[in-house]
Amino acid sequence: MNEQLNLLEQAKSVLETNDQGSFTIPADGPYPHQWLWDSCFIAIGQRHYDVSRAQTEILHLLTGQWHNGMMPNIVMSPGYKRDHNIWRSWTNPNAPDYVDTTGITQPPMLAEAVLRIGQKLSLPERRTWYKTVFSALVQYHEWLHTDRDPHQEGLALLLHPWESGLDNTPPWMSELKTHQMPVWIRVIDKLGLDWLINLFRRDTHFLPASQRMSTVDALSLFSTQRRLRRKQYDTAKILDHSLFAIEDLNFNCILIRADEILLDIAKTIRQEVPEDLLNQMKKTVLALESLWDPYSNQYYSRNFTTHKLIKEPSVATLMPLYAGCITKERAGLLVKHLENHHIFGPAYPVPTVPINSVWFKELGYWQGPTWVNMNWLIIDGLKRNGFKDHAQALTESTLEMVAKGGFREYFSPIDGTPAGAHNFSWTAALTIDLLQKN
Repeated sequence: MNEQLNLLEQAKSVLETNDQGSFTIPADGPYPHQWLWDSCFIAIGQRHYDVSRAQTEILHLLTGQWHNGMMPNIVMSPGYKRDHNIWRSWTNPNAPDYVDTTGITQPPMLAEAVLRIGQKLSLPERRTWYKTVFSALVQYHEWLHTDRDPHQEGLALLLHPWESGLDNTPPWMSELKTHQMPVWIRVIDKLGLDWLINLFRRDTHFLPASQRMSTVDALSLFSTQRRLRRKQYDTAKILDHSLFAIEDLNFNCILIRADEILLDIAKTIRQEVPEDLLNQMKKTVLALESLWDPYSNQYYSRNFTTHKLIKEPSVATLMPLYAGCITKERAGLLVKHLENHHIFGPAYPVPTVPINSVWFKELGYWQGPTWVNMNWLIIDGLKRNGFKDHAQALTESTLEMVAKGGFREYFSPIDGTPAGAHNFSWTAALTIDLLQKN
């Protein structure tokens, strides 16, 4: 009990250290701005000891919302001119007038954070809170289901790996190298000049290069961002000359759960959700099944243009559990992958890439390490699908990993070795949340 109390206090201290007043940075050094799903996870932890501060976290996120409803993945901090110029969000007329942001989004965790904060409030306070953010939530979900589903097939598409939250996981990198790798980057790779480019990277100034994505992969992601900027972050213009668009499994699973939560919020405050949006929500639930592969008994992301499944497994494989809309039989098949020590069940699960994958790198950013936020999502999905013992086991191993390694960005799934940024906010915040339920 004393160990848990100590861990709880240490986690609060991390969040207080990273607190910028109205928002929380993920970590000092490589992450100086406010990130969308980071702040949602952060608020989920903050609500346990300062619900007002958790509300402020979300409200500051909403200052970056675009006029068309899009929620950007980053709301920029003042004083980082280079980052502002890299993105130039103001080139799109829908960008906010007085806040600089990126031009892309991130997994839609917003509704989950709003709901979890509401659970800490009295019913009158909860209704007031929900009413405060309801319009912004609806606009965001409408944008996701229209702008990012131009053919109205049910699945939201993504235009950049950063939008998935799982930046360099195999499904994205395999597609990137097939459709979007510029010749100049291939030349740098072939000539072995990546060490020179590495000198100009922010993340490797703070962290070992071995714990980040390769310089060639980072250059490819940067090149893709520049192409989006040239098209002014306009989805229709981008799709007009691009084969690089993915219906991402992780993102769509989170969207399905977020849609369900939005309906719960609407019911609590007796508000109507637009009928068109309701129909689109139903379509997304049905469309998820088009990502199922009966030969490997798992779900995959899909190429938007060709509709071919991208059969490169990642931690997203387990995210239909979080979506909460799959059959009991298929949920059981996914759990078998989690139970297998050679796939997703090593000593400190859940690895971002299965242990038996050719892509697996023990400390290679999103190509192997265990991340606390993904564990938190999977734990929630296991509980709601009736796998209580599995959820408890994963909760215990996650807390043990953090207690042993500290509040790091990610960890080795093999032995729990900590890696990435120190004093990472969502690790601290979700540790607080998991301790409440343990």
